[in-house]
Formats: sequence, C-alpha cells, structure tokens
Amino acid sequence: MAIPTSRAKETATICIDEEKCILCGKCIEICKDFSIEIRDNKVVKSASPIFGCIGCGHCMAVCPEGAIEIKGREISAEDLFILPDATAAANYNQLLTLLERRRSVREFTDREVDKELAEKILKAARNSPMGLPPSDVNVLVLESRTSVRNFGMDFCDYLNDMKWFVSGWFLALMRPFWGRANDEMFRGFIRPLFKFFAKESARGVNMVTYDAPLAMYFYGSPYTDPADPIIAATVAMYAAESLGLGTCMIGSVHPLIQNGKRARKFREKYKIKYISREGLVVLFGYPAIKYEKGIRRTFASETFV
Repeated sequence: MAIPTSRAKETATICIDEEKCILCGKCIEICKDFSIEIRDNKVVKSASPIFGCIGCGHCMAVCPEGAIEIKGREISAEDLFILPDATAAANYNQLLTLLERRRSVREFTDREVDKELAEKILKAARNSPMGLPPSDVNVLVLESRTSVRNFGMDFCDYLNDMKWFVSGWFLALMRPFWGRANDEMFRGFIRPLFKFFAKESARGVNMVTYDAPLAMYFYGSPYTDPADPIIAATVAMYAAESLGLGTCMIGSVHPLIQNGKRARKFREKYKIKYISREGLVVLFGYPAIKYEKGIRRTFASETFV
C-alpha cells in the first residue's frame, strides 16, 4: 500500500533499462524501501518492498548509467540535475557567519522586495528536506506591503471576535484538559498578545506582520510531516538572509486559524487550502536598523550518551 499524501495516493513506477544497467548495485544499496533487488543477474523490482516506491529518486540520482527512471508521485527523470561542485558550497565558517549575523527584524525600510528575490527564496525552500515525498508543504505568498498589511489587520479583526478564547472562565475550564504548561502560556503570552494586537489595530497599527514588503506562510496538509513546513520556513529565512534581506518568523498566526467557523472563513479568504498541525509566517524586507552585536544562544540541554 502506498504512503498517501495530499498530492499522491499511489506508489511511483520503477522503470529499469536492462541495456544500460551494469549491475553496480548502488540503487539497491540506496533504496531503504527495498523496492529493487538483483535476481537472475538482473536488477528488478522487488516482490516485497516495505511500502512500495515513495518517489524519493535516490536510485535515479545515484545510478552512474541512467538506467533507472522513477515516474509518478510528482517525480520523473526530467527532475534530475547535475549536482553543483562541492567547491561552490558554503563552508562551515560562512554558514556560521550567516547564522550569527541573523537577527529577527521587524523594522523595514520602504524599499520593495523584487519578485526575482522572492522566487530565489522559494527555489531554495523547495529544496528543503522533507519527511516523505512529494512535499506536502503549501506556501501562501503575500507579495506586496498592502497584502501583508491586510493579512495582519484581518487577523486582528478575527482575534477581536475570539476574545472569549482568552477569557478567565475559558482558561479555567480548559486547564484540566491542556495542562499547566499550556495554561501558563495562554495566561502569560496568548492573552496579553490578544489585547496588544487589538489595541494597536484600533490605532491602525499592524503589529502582526509589521507592514513588511513580503511575507510567506508555510503550512501543511492533514498528511504532512509536522516538521516539513517549519523546515521549509527556516530554509526560506536563511536564503533571504543570504540575499541581504532581514527576516522574522511569526508563530502566533498559525495555531489560531486552525479551528472553528471564523478560522475557516479566514483561511478561505486567503486561499489557505488546509488546516495543519504546524505552520509559520516569515516576514522579509530590507532592515531599517543595523545591529552591531550578536547574542550568544544556548540549548535547554545537551546530553551526550
């Protein structure tokens, strides 16, 4: 049985060209579904794979003779490309510098972000690692300052109709069900955030998406690995940083537009296709403020076994 996604319900088809195959065995070594085997001195499809071909394309990518082609699950031989030379890749120090220089930017200049840069960001994010192919990540691109502002202000209007969600009686009612940590988060973060957004939006100030010139909302589907939208958003953020843009991840929008009739209307207005377990909004623009220093960060724990 195939692993289902919103884009594919069937297994991919494995096509083997016996004339080209040199029996090197690389495809068999690389396939962790065990969809390929050598039988009677030929590479053939296995009779007992784990799931059936999921369309990862590893066998096509590793074959030195181009003897294997995968079709289906949104992949084909046309998707193959020659890997860039390793010497063109960023080294560790360059990557670390990018990470250390990144700050969350919420103050943007009036300069617009060219569509070419937005496409470069998306191209990088499309190459994000994923739980299972084909990627079930969806992206809403708000490609103008007006679109970004409207999204933020509409979200504030939506929250104004949801004030009961952070009322004292509702939080008291829900605490036994969602536990102490969630109760503390709602009382210490979500409720003040509701009030702050409402107060500022009443003054015409957008403190949700900060009137950034570009924003992207990464979300999944009911089938998506929960990590996939987060990984794609992170790759997009670092891609933008490499292009000289400032970025900021906004986590407050996604969890509040998943459930209920009002949430559904909000999603429909912005053509958001699915509810999903995880999602992130990323803002992009040219920083209006220059940072002189970074701040060292730490993990909660690092345990070596």
